Amino acid sequence: MATRAGGRILVDQIALNGVGRVFGVPGESFLAALDAFHDTPATLFTTCRQEGGAAMMADAWARLTGGPGVAFVTRGPGATNASPAVHIARQDSVPLVLLVGQVARGLRGREAFQEIDYEAFFAPITKWAGEVDRAERLPELVHRAFATALAGRPGPVVLSLPEDVLAAAVDVADAPPVRVREAVLDPAAVAEIGGRLAAAERPFVLVGGGGWRAEGYAALRRFAERWRLPVGVGFRRQSLFDNTHPCYAGHCGLTVAAALGDYLAGADVLLVLGSRMSEASSDAYRRFPVQGGGGRTLIHLHPDPEELGRVYRADIAAPAGVNAAARALAALDAPAAAPWAGATAGLHDAFLAHSNAAPATPGVLQLGEVMVWLNEQLPADAIVANGAGNYAIWVHRFLHHRRFMTQLAPTSGSMGYGTPAAVAAKLAQPERTVVAFAGDGCFLMNGQEFATACRYGAAIVVVVVDNGQYGTIRMHQERDYPGRRCGTALANPDFAALARAYGGHGETVEHTAEFAPAFRRAVASGRPALLHCRLDPRVITPDRFLDDG
Repeated sequence: MATRAGGRILVDQIALNGVGRVFGVPGESFLAALDAFHDTPATLFTTCRQEGGAAMMADAWARLTGGPGVAFVTRGPGATNASPAVHIARQDSVPLVLLVGQVARGLRGREAFQEIDYEAFFAPITKWAGEVDRAERLPELVHRAFATALAGRPGPVVLSLPEDVLAAAVDVADAPPVRVREAVLDPAAVAEIGGRLAAAERPFVLVGGGGWRAEGYAALRRFAERWRLPVGVGFRRQSLFDNTHPCYAGHCGLTVAAALGDYLAGADVLLVLGSRMSEASSDAYRRFPVQGGGGRTLIHLHPDPEELGRVYRADIAAPAGVNAAARALAALDAPAAAPWAGATAGLHDAFLAHSNAAPATPGVLQLGEVMVWLNEQLPADAIVANGAGNYAIWVHRFLHHRRFMTQLAPTSGSMGYGTPAAVAAKLAQPERTVVAFAGDGCFLMNGQEFATACRYGAAIVVVVVDNGQYGTIRMHQERDYPGRRCGTALANPDFAALARAYGGHGETVEHTAEFAPAFRRAVASGRPALLHCRLDPRVITPDRFLDDG
């Protein structure tokens, strides 16, 4: 073994685990690691403009590649800036490893410059938060960080790295690459699930959670086809099932289409695969019976045993990896007759009717028509990213996801995610079309990462929907405190000019007919592009307007 600096050891462990990019903002607390990245072409340090955007890029990278996604930030404000992405990864079950520079060990406990106790700070929103106390332990603890992030229910890990640990030179062997295996579904549980489904009259499958791979996606499809079951997806999990498939029933988000809501109210067997049935997917825990009973059977399959029984009392609760569970279900023999087959077809027809028809709204830019056009024009493998805000209602309603992992959207409802996620997606898979959607408020949370796109030639298209306000909060204000607007009005820049200032392509769209040619020009430019779409401020959702009364 040769003597290596701690920074070199750290970067070697990252490379051994096949991590192609580390996203970050440089800091003096990890100069030794930056020096090691200089000599490691297989693992590129990707320089971002703010730590929140960097960590969101790592989150998106993990979703697309299977992870782990790695971000590297400096101490103090660098770490706190990154914390929104850690929360996203927690609620979205994404294997994110956040590496944080720390003050030297001899300064700890004195509130030294930018010192934070990261184990205490991040513990509530991570699977594990730890600190490396000696350079000799770097292989051990980096291995633990990656294994913890990937195992069971995937999630975020934070590893604190004191500056002197990264600078210290030691002899230590590398740890082997992390390999994790999913827990398989108990055969007895599989048989019981088959029996419950075969006896059902109105079954339903709800799919969600993280950790999915293409093989699990394919197995789930085989299972649904064989049993002719209606399949819905949790909040912002729409690319876990082909939206054009006859078994697809729709999106169980903050709201559901009327036909799907009616069916769910009377479903007698609910099979939940991977989803936690969170507040957003369950309509504040009202859509599904938390206490069980009532003549309804709840089957809950989840990779984390501690999730089972934490909120819901399931009739069958079994721990299993989502892909392994999907394979086991796909092997079940289906009954010769499926009395619910007609309902499955009806739910899919209702989904298509709801998502293909764009109601007219006030103003000269019809966002629904824009989305319907994009749905027809985007390639089947196009990646769509968004953050949070009412503009996303149009994205989720009108865009059909036909391939696995074509959606990057935070179930935590965090603003500012779409642009950095799109940058990471284009860097990960440059041959694919990548479109980010953002509201005017959402874009300016992390819109500076458009500069990162320009630097690295990530030719994304960002669609900024500008209604001059924080529209979601304005909607709630009008509902609860009508006529008493406070804190929601925005003064915005010329977003198209801003994109051009960064070196990208920028255009303003004010009328529906302008969008299609502008989008084509944006794609043809071969550069990062932004379309600034000015929306009538009365338009809050596809069906509700501020002057509705």
